[in-house]
Amino acid sequence: MRATSSTCSDLSGRRLPRRSKLHRVVWLITGLCVISLGPGAHADQQPSDEQARTARERFDYAETYSRRTRDRVFRQSVKPTWFGKDDRYLWYRVRTSADGGEYVLVDSQAGSRSLAFDHAKLAQQLSEQSSRRVDAQQLRFASLTFDESAEFCRFRYANQSWRFQLPDGPLTRHDGQPDMTSDSESTGERLSAQQTIARSEGQGEETSIEFQNELTVPLRFYWVTDSGDRRPYGIIDAGKSHRQHTFAGHAWLLTDPTGESIASFVADAWQTRAVIDADTAKPKNATTRNPRRRRGGSESPDGQYRVSFDGDNVFLKHVDDDDQPQQVTVDGDSDNGYGNNVWWSPDSQHFVVMKTKRVSPRQISIVKSSPPGSIDAELVTVNYPKPGDELDQPRCVLFHVDDPKPILIQNDLFSNPFSINDLAWNADSGSFSFVYNQRGHQTLRVVSVDAQTAEPRAMIDETSETFVCYSHKQFLQRLDATNEAIWMSERSGWNHLYLIDQSTGEVIQPITSGEWVVRSVQRVDVQRRQIWLVAGGLNPDEDPYHQHLVRVDFDGSNLVDLTPGDGEHQWSFSPDQTQLLDTYSRVDMPPVTVLRNADTGELITELERADATELTETGWQMPERFVASGRDGETPIHGIIVRPTNFDPHQRYPVVEAIYAGPHAAFVPKSFGLHQSLYQMADLGFIVVKIDGMGTSFRSKAFHDVCWQNLGDSGFPDRVKWIRAAAADRPEMDITRVGIWGGSAGGQSAMRALISHGDLYDAAVADCGCHDNRVDKIWWNEQWMGWPIGPHYEQQSNVTGASELSGDLMLIWGELDTNVDPISSMQVVDALIKADKDFEMLIVPGVGHGAAGTPYAKRRQAEFLMRKLGVAAR
Repeated sequence: MRATSSTCSDLSGRRLPRRSKLHRVVWLITGLCVISLGPGAHADQQPSDEQARTARERFDYAETYSRRTRDRVFRQSVKPTWFGKDDRYLWYRVRTSADGGEYVLVDSQAGSRSLAFDHAKLAQQLSEQSSRRVDAQQLRFASLTFDESAEFCRFRYANQSWRFQLPDGPLTRHDGQPDMTSDSESTGERLSAQQTIARSEGQGEETSIEFQNELTVPLRFYWVTDSGDRRPYGIIDAGKSHRQHTFAGHAWLLTDPTGESIASFVADAWQTRAVIDADTAKPKNATTRNPRRRRGGSESPDGQYRVSFDGDNVFLKHVDDDDQPQQVTVDGDSDNGYGNNVWWSPDSQHFVVMKTKRVSPRQISIVKSSPPGSIDAELVTVNYPKPGDELDQPRCVLFHVDDPKPILIQNDLFSNPFSINDLAWNADSGSFSFVYNQRGHQTLRVVSVDAQTAEPRAMIDETSETFVCYSHKQFLQRLDATNEAIWMSERSGWNHLYLIDQSTGEVIQPITSGEWVVRSVQRVDVQRRQIWLVAGGLNPDEDPYHQHLVRVDFDGSNLVDLTPGDGEHQWSFSPDQTQLLDTYSRVDMPPVTVLRNADTGELITELERADATELTETGWQMPERFVASGRDGETPIHGIIVRPTNFDPHQRYPVVEAIYAGPHAAFVPKSFGLHQSLYQMADLGFIVVKIDGMGTSFRSKAFHDVCWQNLGDSGFPDRVKWIRAAAADRPEMDITRVGIWGGSAGGQSAMRALISHGDLYDAAVADCGCHDNRVDKIWWNEQWMGWPIGPHYEQQSNVTGASELSGDLMLIWGELDTNVDPISSMQVVDALIKADKDFEMLIVPGVGHGAAGTPYAKRRQAEFLMRKLGVAAR
């Protein structure tokens, strides 16, 4: 099937002319045999003219995927506007066709949903009074508002203000100044701003988000990780727009030049336009792992004292004293100095600072070969600690304002820190506490220090024979008024919450328990002694990765699933928190949106059930969910199967796996979507699979522990069984031809497939792989591989295993990768050459992490898999 339009999108979504040079290069390259570095065990297929032509057509077809499938699912998104007393009403506009929609009004007290007004009569009256032809199916209004009782609405149209009596008129002009926003500016589907600063939740399908800065100041934008960290990405000037590649579920924050949070958005596969203007709701609070977690301020709470730092020493000054600040430490220097943060006690009588024994961090040098405007290379130097490196050693130092001599806290309980953070004073000022993460990540301890005696004690002690997942399964909230703490732990074998006695460290009672997991904590209401949390695996008959919102009392009673329904849930609350908008879907079920009672989860009314008829009429098939037992013959392993949009059930297709096996999360999509990267690969002539094997997260502790000191495993014993089980009764899956591709940790795993599982996998593309965990960044690798560095690091290195490689390998990386040191791939190259192994490689100049996502490299990656797996003419 050939596309007939004059333009199409390439595999990255970029628009290209139909007969571009890229198209000619693609089919010419697919018709040639690539020269290897030595005699190959796997000869490339020698395509005929017919096969070469078909290869070109496959690329043409895959590149039109976005055009063929976008805007073909309707009633799938509800962006509510609440109004009325007690948030009784909400309205929204829903798309009902490619160019049509309708306005819906919901009365939550009556449990009713209806059209907000008679669209036909409003269109007729508007046509008559505006002298314009108005289509009832295409009504789009700027500045639409309803009165508190939902008796009439006001809106802007044709640069005029109008009032319409509900439900069928009359329509009258409403006096008022013209709105500064034109009608055309409000026609796009806008992404709703979040009420709080959101964190990224998993990784959905590939998408983009267009930030439109309509303010008069520039905005800095950040990607917010699932742990709440902010990663800067750039600046959007006033009045400008910027389109950012992202994934559904990823969170973004925008701040003004002062650092104030202006807007928070969560990327969506369908709505991609994020407008920041004067009406955009600002997030109410920063999202952190713990509401009490904060950086210190230099001024005391009573405003009487100020701490400052000079020459790595501490100075104290009474604000009303005209004298110079008093120097209270003299032993600080550049190697062992006092930091810039101060933690004051609530009564302003004590403060804490950190004294840190500093080390010079390892630096890596990477070459920028082709800088713009120069024929000479540039050397780029980056701080880059690696596993086993020495780290800074912080110590808490306590000061009393009436006798401000430094008291260095005895560190027997925190002598070997990877980090010390989340320092907070008790509300009574009698003690302070902090979280100590021990090097090796097998101990996570909350240490409490008495303010008078400076004696430390262990408030909470979390230990593991494998690892404590501090980076993604940590939560602490101190409840000083009742001398309790809420603590997250996998001590039962499942990730749950516990109520802890601050004095003894004993568990007062589990808050949650059972063979399911707490994914995150959403909100804690100390007065009501209730917690809202995200749960996975709560319902035994469902996919264990489906996320549900749950509320539970501190004592573990009255656990309520507020979002029942078999699917992956997303939700938002009414402003008064009494109602819950719940949207749930699966990869094989379009979204359903309902309104629920936020206290009980009881259904108020169903709002929308998405219609994907037009999408499936294009030939698109929903991904197939498939479950098979893992390596132990018992544990269910979940994955999906994606077929081409021109799937022929009588044809046999090679199978390619998209792999990412990072232990920090799980990666098989759970929500309905277009899943562009998977389907574009399938449309080249493959069946694509994606699997979460053992060693990934969100299941039991035992499931997760498979990764410990064992990243080379990558869940392959489960993946191999899963693929073979799926192919057993699906004749279209030809597992005599199996490929795999992945980036970063997925690149490491992709190559590992050919080292350890060449009996199944024939070809692999490894992009920016962290092939040797000794060479990669410290935090990610020590979290799973442990410390100190043991022989298992070398044993699982792809460099060490290069001589065992079988099948066809392509290596891709960017020369400016500051996430994974580029030498990781070059050391693999060196080992492969020494082992006389054939391979192909592509180094992309001027590009950082994820080089295979660039248009050229993405095309080369796809072409390699097509050629090596013998995608034949039909």
